[in-house]
Amino acid sequence: MPRFEPFPGVLYNAEGGFVDDVIAPPYDVISAEDRAALLARSDCNAVRLELPEAEGEGSRYEAAARLWRRWLDERILVQDDAAVFYIYRMGFHDEAGRPRQTTGILGALALEPPGNGILPHERTTPKDKADRLELLRATRCNLSPIWGLSTTEGLADLLDTSGPPDARATDEEGVHHRLWRVSQPGMVAAIREAVVATPIVVADGHHRYEVALTYQAEVGAGGGQDFILAFVVPLADEEVTVRPIHRLLSGSDPTEIRRVLAPHFDLFDTGPLDATIAARMDDAGALALVIPGACWLLRPTAATVAAASHDLDSSRLDVALADLPAVDVRFQHGWDLVGRAVEGGTATAGVLLRPATVAQIAAISHGGERMPPKTTFFYPKPRTGMVFRSLD
Repeated sequence: MPRFEPFPGVLYNAEGGFVDDVIAPPYDVISAEDRAALLARSDCNAVRLELPEAEGEGSRYEAAARLWRRWLDERILVQDDAAVFYIYRMGFHDEAGRPRQTTGILGALALEPPGNGILPHERTTPKDKADRLELLRATRCNLSPIWGLSTTEGLADLLDTSGPPDARATDEEGVHHRLWRVSQPGMVAAIREAVVATPIVVADGHHRYEVALTYQAEVGAGGGQDFILAFVVPLADEEVTVRPIHRLLSGSDPTEIRRVLAPHFDLFDTGPLDATIAARMDDAGALALVIPGACWLLRPTAATVAAASHDLDSSRLDVALADLPAVDVRFQHGWDLVGRAVEGGTATAGVLLRPATVAQIAAISHGGERMPPKTTFFYPKPRTGMVFRSLD
């Protein structure tokens, strides 16, 4: 089993621990408009580290490294004196308006090749790994955590959030973020033992994990590069909310896309695209095709189901897209954002997928297999800036 250790985190030196204006989403869900809005809130927003731009001489990665050192020198960021764990809770309302929360523990997870102790569930793409590797080389810092799932019984009982938090924020989506230090030796030992008692499923952050392994191989073992910042959450439906990641298609016209999809799916006109689309897809056991001015349900044929590598919409769509090699595929969460991209002309069509379940994620991971890239969107996302981990 992997090691899971406390660490001296780097936090914003914010009065009262209020960090609303300086936290940011993880890099892969930030648009150019999002970045501008975050910087409008504070010039010290973590997006300048997480998704840097060139400032003066050198690359954007070098700019992030200079900024990291300057913020430490100016005590905009401060490092804790002792190694601790950090309980992190996110409170939110789900898509049905019901109150939910996700509570886990932030610690330093020892790196090891995926296999027995670390179980990834998705394949990765080279482009994102190259970007994150350059940033890690320059900053020697884990800016945002990977997300791990633990099946250890009783882990949730150790995550005491009864006292006042050490850091707090409410993000632009209304999600409440709270952070508590855990320094009592008995609690530290209990959390450490519980987390490593069972294998950890990598829920989110596969690129960052693989990049950390690559960097460790480059510089050698024996330092902070032997670990990665990880947010470990009990694997339970009440703690984990999984949403789908949809597909935006470009490079072929809507007629050609429909022609290629037709042998693999039964197509049904489903009326306008609106907030009821997920329910319509669930009722029909179908994906959905979005083209300008129209929306179609895609019910997979028996042959498509049999040909898919997993019982997942992403795998079924991959079967069909193999017959459309010229199409460019991009990833987008949110049915409304997919509709906006199609109607706005930045995509020819969109395909909406249903989410994978927690049980599917666990079963595929424990079976040693991986889902197609960008199958799952865990919500809400831990915010960059609640706590950083320096490798030095």
